[in-house]
Amino acid sequence: MDRVLHIVLYQPEIPANAGAIGRTCVAVGAKLWLVRPLGFRLNDRQLRRAGLDYWQHLDWEAVDDWDRLVGRLSAPDHPIWFFSKTAPRLYTEARFHRGDVLVFGSETQGLPPSLLAAHGERCLRIPMRRQARSLNLSVSVAVAAYEAIRQLGLGNGD
Repeated sequence: MDRVLHIVLYQPEIPANAGAIGRTCVAVGAKLWLVRPLGFRLNDRQLRRAGLDYWQHLDWEAVDDWDRLVGRLSAPDHPIWFFSKTAPRLYTEARFHRGDVLVFGSETQGLPPSLLAAHGERCLRIPMRRQARSLNLSVSVAVAAYEAIRQLGLGNGD
């Protein structure tokens, strides 16, 4: 758990999003976790193109399911935060700490309702107007990751 943050994509579907999120992870010093099943192959050309030359610097890992991920990342002093457009609490109300885990659902399904219900106090949302159905997954990850970095005082490339 020596990373600044852990970014988890729960069953991501679009390789270009995962590639762009990988670039963000490199920029902020986060480890990227991919929870299977994935909607793309890990050697997908679109994934590599979106990640550009950053992919070689990315600390990432794919796990077979949610339980394996939790087994790898569970730590009482590093909470897991779940992002959903239906969460009542704003992401700016959370207090992030070094090593925290930020979890994002798939592009079409989001996170499973059972997961959100089991962790209601850790569910956060990014505000948006009603006219917008959702934000792009890579945009959502960047918004949340940079808020965490801001709170950690790591805004100068630390």
